[in-house]
Amino acid sequence: MAFRRLFGLWAISASTFGLVAAHGGGHQKPLEVDPNAPWATRHMAEEHHIDNFDPGAFFQLHDFDDDGQWHEHEILKTYGMDDPSAKDVPQDKRDNIINEIMRLMDTNGNRLIEKEEWLAFTDAGKELPDFGLGPGHHWDMEMEYEIHHWERYHDENTKEEDLIHPEDIEHFRMHDELEDEADRVAALDKMAIVADNIPRKFRKDS
Repeated sequence: MAFRRLFGLWAISASTFGLVAAHGGGHQKPLEVDPNAPWATRHMAEEHHIDNFDPGAFFQLHDFDDDGQWHEHEILKTYGMDDPSAKDVPQDKRDNIINEIMRLMDTNGNRLIEKEEWLAFTDAGKELPDFGLGPGHHWDMEMEYEIHHWERYHDENTKEEDLIHPEDIEHFRMHDELEDEADRVAALDKMAIVADNIPRKFRKDS
């Protein structure tokens, strides 16, 4: 099983390199945040480990393609709709997120949220709505596990036998599946002809 090797590599990586710059760097416990705080405040604390930010910084951090405006897919990503945990969120709920954000901020009607529109919105004392879908996960599998589980329950002294939480088991199960798939593809790449790719009517055994 790849679990032992994966855990060793992951633990070394986590303790050596820490978090990316957007999280403030270094291995750290999550920020405490008032559950009644505005959604953006909770999002920044839980997803980015930032508790002091201005509207301009928030906009830039979520302008994922750095073009000075929020497209619909960036709004959905900010609210965590690209994360696997949101796979069961229905399309009408996703549409509601977009339509409500546009209603609140898109003053020129071009279906984009430009930085000036965002700043006008926040200057008026308004806040991003909470759609009841959590803090807005938008990191990859490793970072989500790091900030939402490892930091809360583990540290650099964690041993393999300590990883008994359902989140630990699921995380390393996903690693095993990814490694098994990579091994399968590598084996196929070494074959001159992939039998499964030959239409059945042309196979000798058909």
